[in-house]
This record gives sequence, structure tokens and C-alpha cells, in this order.
Amino acid sequence: MERALITGLGVISCLGRGADTLWEALHAGPHGPRRVADPGANVDIPLVYLVPDADLPTEPTTWADAPVGPASRLAVAAAREALDDAGIVGAVRRGDVRPERVAVLLGTTMGDHQVRERERSGEWAPSAGWHTEYLVASVVADLLGGQGPVSTNSNACAASGYAIGLAVDMIRAGEADVVLVGGAEAYSRLAVANFHRMGATDPERCRPFDQGRKGTVSGEAAAMLVVEAASVARRRGASVYAEIAATGWSCDAHHPTAPEPGGAQIDAAMRRALRDGATSPAEIACVVPHGTGTELNDVVESEALRTLFGDRPVPLYSLKAQVGHTAGAAAGLAVATAALILFTRAVPPNVPLDAPDERCPVWLPVEARPLAGRAVLANAYAFGGNNVSVLLRSVPA
Repeated sequence: MERALITGLGVISCLGRGADTLWEALHAGPHGPRRVADPGANVDIPLVYLVPDADLPTEPTTWADAPVGPASRLAVAAAREALDDAGIVGAVRRGDVRPERVAVLLGTTMGDHQVRERERSGEWAPSAGWHTEYLVASVVADLLGGQGPVSTNSNACAASGYAIGLAVDMIRAGEADVVLVGGAEAYSRLAVANFHRMGATDPERCRPFDQGRKGTVSGEAAAMLVVEAASVARRRGASVYAEIAATGWSCDAHHPTAPEPGGAQIDAAMRRALRDGATSPAEIACVVPHGTGTELNDVVESEALRTLFGDRPVPLYSLKAQVGHTAGAAAGLAVATAALILFTRAVPPNVPLDAPDERCPVWLPVEARPLAGRAVLANAYAFGGNNVSVLLRSVPA
């Protein structure tokens, strides 16, 4: 059975463009959201972790007579970076990788819904061509030349995590040699309004596990990974960030938006990933949690982590405290960060809590520290009770 290796990374977020930029920014100190200059949003707390204007891609604007929105543009830019990083385009040209063996799998929650929002409000002229919000993977595949399977996944905020699980399955089953996989999410009035209507928006920033948290704050991002069969990567001499050793999926079957308070299926997803990856809880050196900053989610995940690890302190890296909740891109961004943690052998410093929540007994080191092990776990949970955990391992040089 083929192993699935990460050989390329591409990232755009509120911290800027590029995986290197992300990594440097995570060490540089806290970052906060901005107010959205959008009167059409019509919400009391219009805060979003926005991609800087200078880093926003402006192309493509159309595809197959359909308008292309910001999410697709973010995805294309991140995909190009990941492919360049992995050297896949050159490998295809040399014949080392066949284009029909390159798949594209992408997770998103809102897709290019912003196009519809602006058309319906009269700010943009109605598009004449056919349009759907879920063009994103097709746009990426067509513009970048992938000729293998293409799919857009939308398991809400776990979407890109499920896409990564499918990528691993495709590599293991021999259905693809290379999978370009990840997620993309752009600002959407509807998404911001939904969280606001539920009373789940923090008026200051995203502050997971903090006693004073009042909800989450949305963020824009795209994170794309090149996941490659080990035999192909080895044959072409590719550099490797980490191995995706396994994924674990589960469903709460409890509530459309709230997690099941006992956390049984969150625990099950983590244990399935560990079992499939032949890894014990004692081998996990760091966790990138889902950690949204919502009241119940942080408590449930904290308890599930304590059930899994017992009293052993495991460092967490609370990514959303820096980039907000990037919805369908969240798992892809978490896995990219986990890969960088393994590759650099270091855990970035966490944003300090104002006051720890005693109901969330997690360890959030506020100083950078060396990684004391070879395995990292990344979690993502979503509306509908969709849970996914991704197990990554370092690859010996």
C-alpha cells in the first residue's frame, strides 16, 4: 500500500501569501481581525480575518463563461504555489508524472457565493453565463492542467479535512499518483450573518480556550497541499514535509450546529486516525485543535483530548487565534501548519490567553518550543457533527 507524502505547500491567509510567510508570522506575535468595509453586511460585529489587499489575487475573473469569485482565485494562487513548491509542473513535462494521474480535491463551505451576493444586491451586473458556487476545484484543475479526478467537497468547516482523507485513500488505492488537495474560503456576507444571528461571533477576536471568549470570528484563506505517492516522490527525488499517516472520520448525529456535549465521536475520530496510522496517543507530540472559540466546542474538544491523553501534557497550537475560523479551508490550513511543525521540528508560540478557562484543561505554550516527537494530530469539526482528525508523521531524511 502506497504511503501519502506532502511534497508541496501553498497558503494565503490574513497573514499574507506563502507558506514561509505563514510560518514567520506565526512566530511574530498576535494578529487580529479587521472591520469589513461592506455596508451590505448589515451586522453589528463586521469583523473578519481578511487577506491583505496587496495579497489578494485578481485573476482569473471568468471560467467557461462563468464569473469566478474570490474563493476560486485564492485557491488557484495557493495551488500554483504548492505545485511550484513540489516541482510537479516540471515533473509532468519530463514525463515523471502523468497528468491523468493528478487529481484535484478541494473543500469549501461557501465557494464563490460572494458572486451571487453581489449580483442579488445589485452591486454587480447579473452574469449571463452558467454559474454555481462550487466551481472551485474545476477552476483549479482546468487552469493548472490536472486531468485526473476532480471534486469539490463541502462538509462545512471540516470540508478540506475530508478532502485530505479522500486524497490519502486515492493514493493508497492507486487511483492517483499526485493529489492537489486543500480548501479555500473567502469573505461572505451570508457566512458572517449566520454566525452573528446564532450569537456565535466574538466582538474582539478569535480567542479559543479563553474564559472570556464569546464565539468565533471568520477568516479568509486558501491552503493547498501536494500529496504524492511515496514511490513517485522517491523516484523523482522530491523533498518531503511530512507523511499523512491516516485520517479518522465520524459523525455526532446530534444537532445541525452544536457538537454532542459528551464528545464521543470527536474522541472516536482521533482514535480511528491513530489506529489506522498504527500510532499510540503517547507518540503524539503536538495537536493543532479545531478550537474555534465558541463556548461549547472548546469545552467538548478539551475534554476529548483529556480522555485521549489522560494526564500527559500535550502541547496544542491554537491556529485560529492567529487566522480566525477559515471554515472550509480550516482543516487544510491546520494540516499545512502541522506539516511545517514536523518539518521544522518546532511548535510556534501560542497567543497568550487573557484568562484560561478552567473547563478547558489544555496546554498552550506561549513560547516557541522544540517538537518532542514524530507525530502531530490536526482536528476539524463542522456543522452537522462532521468530525475529522488527520495524523501526520515526520519522514526520516
